[in-house]
Amino acid sequence: MENSTQFTSFILAGYTDSGHLKYLYFIIIAVLYNSIVFANTVLIVVICMDRRLHEPMYLFLCSLFVNELYGSTALFPALMTHLVSDAHSVSTVYCYLQIFCMYAYGSMEFCNLSAMSYDRYLAICYPLQYNVIMTPKRVCILICVIWLYPFAKSIILVFLTSRLQLCGNVIDKVYCDNYLVVKLACSTLDTTVNNIYGLYSLVLSVAVPLITILFSYIKILTICLKSSIETRQKAFSTCTPHLASLLNFSFGCFLNLIQSRFDRPMRNVPTVLHTILSVYFLMCQPLLNPIVYGVRMAKIRQACKYILPVGKPTP
Repeated sequence: MENSTQFTSFILAGYTDSGHLKYLYFIIIAVLYNSIVFANTVLIVVICMDRRLHEPMYLFLCSLFVNELYGSTALFPALMTHLVSDAHSVSTVYCYLQIFCMYAYGSMEFCNLSAMSYDRYLAICYPLQYNVIMTPKRVCILICVIWLYPFAKSIILVFLTSRLQLCGNVIDKVYCDNYLVVKLACSTLDTTVNNIYGLYSLVLSVAVPLITILFSYIKILTICLKSSIETRQKAFSTCTPHLASLLNFSFGCFLNLIQSRFDRPMRNVPTVLHTILSVYFLMCQPLLNPIVYGVRMAKIRQACKYILPVGKPTP
């Protein structure tokens, strides 16, 4: 076993010298991040201000938009700083904090999407009992679970990682990744608990929500096949944005997993593309959700026209 060292920082080796192109990348990332902040903030404000949107579906959406702000802020400011900097090291405290934020974001995203699918399942399959089941108290409890569980899970994850004796401090990514930090451990025996807990987290944070979503949509599809064309169209219009969001985020997480776990096949991929793929789930998801929900959902479009100045006629 190699001699372990108490490192005070990690080196992010995913950054390469791109010359003057780094300023172009900085501008692109800055525009993207500002668009994410603007779009999600607008929809959060609209949902909070318009009482007609104080329904379970829109409250879950509001929670989703807040999570997009939270997740993108965990990555983009640091990413922009490192793009124009010659130093690509971060303190161990910051690295573990970033791991906590990004893993909590991913878990919350799946939990949120799972709660939204369950809400649509109740609304379409049990319309008469919907208001009795989805009471304000139950919605509040679900939103609290959506946020508190990922936070608690991520705290344990970071604690288990921080206790490891490391024999290196180079992370081959543009941000701190828990799996890559665990790989730096001097002994594989020390990582047994981390691996077991990682499997547990994967099951509860990804598999369980996906099973819930699959169950909900099988039930919705069954009801729609027996219903009128009008009912099918209404169900389709409300479920399409959710499915688009789910598929996009799952695809992004899959790309990130492939990069972290199977690094050899990715070595021939150009550096810029490699970086884009690694941040896809935090780059496209926060921008896609405001677009698909803002454009597809009529109530949100009407509320935007009513509340925002651009939607009001000039006196």
